[in-house]
Amino acid sequence: MKPVFSVIIPAFNEEEVLAASYARLDAAMRGLGEPYELIFVNDGSRDNTPHLLRALASEHPEVRVLHFARNFGHQIAVTAGLDAARGDAIVIIDCDLQDPPEIIPEMAAKWREGYDVVYGRRLKRDGETVFKKLTAWCYYRALRALSGFTIPADTGDFRLVSRRAADAVRAMPEHNRFLRGMFAWVGFRQTEVAYHRDKRFAGETKYPLKKMLRLAANGILSFSTRPLDWIFLLGALTLGVGGTWLLVLLILLLCGTAGLGLSALAALCTTLAGMILLSLGILGAYLGRIYDEVKGRPLYLIAEEQGGESSKEHEGRDSHTHEASD
Repeated sequence: MKPVFSVIIPAFNEEEVLAASYARLDAAMRGLGEPYELIFVNDGSRDNTPHLLRALASEHPEVRVLHFARNFGHQIAVTAGLDAARGDAIVIIDCDLQDPPEIIPEMAAKWREGYDVVYGRRLKRDGETVFKKLTAWCYYRALRALSGFTIPADTGDFRLVSRRAADAVRAMPEHNRFLRGMFAWVGFRQTEVAYHRDKRFAGETKYPLKKMLRLAANGILSFSTRPLDWIFLLGALTLGVGGTWLLVLLILLLCGTAGLGLSALAALCTTLAGMILLSLGILGAYLGRIYDEVKGRPLYLIAEEQGGESSKEHEGRDSHTHEASD
């Protein structure tokens, strides 16, 4: 039977929380009274997660598992789930139970009202440092100002999307993916469900500062060219300051006044060199993304798939066997 709901759950080294995550997701979905499937994407886990997922798939017919050939990253894991999902409504939720599965019925009700994207907005964020909360608050507002369109603040990837919204995002093949921005970009009718975000149920976060910074950079570079505009303004400002400085030195020289010394010139040269290197770094970030795209590599590779009546159909779709730069 074709499912009405598909739930995508990326999993990377989640052996401590997997059983509890399945139990709460299964209970929430059963309460909807419609056929559903739970799609776990094993993102190259190195602990006991793959074995636990195989056991779940063998015991529960609603469970499907995609095993990546290696770790490709959270955003690519969600993308693989979108490719595999068969439902009319698709839920994206992490395995760590910070986002409560019990909110899904409320999201489903909004979908039945005609909304294509129902995203979860966090009212409170337990278990997170003040630094992370502050930087997240600043980032979402800066991204909104830079991108030129509204990306909902205080949200993550936890959301329910309609089939047409999911298909629209699937048609966007970029490698450096920022899914919450991509779902905002496609438009359609969107609304929110506010909730209290819990601390991680067990285990450690899979998004340390380095990965958070990379995801933040993907969001800005994928949805805004403002940094390139800043390079132009920086160059114009530097030209103006440098030209004025040289004019002052020339006037002082013609008037016979002592120059400002080599230290001032050294400071000016150092400042100019720093601006040039910063500009090259920004240009390089954009060029690097162009390089990722022109290589034409697939987004991910699936080593094994379990469960579900459509396993053979999925395996036969070459466009869904992808590999990505992480």
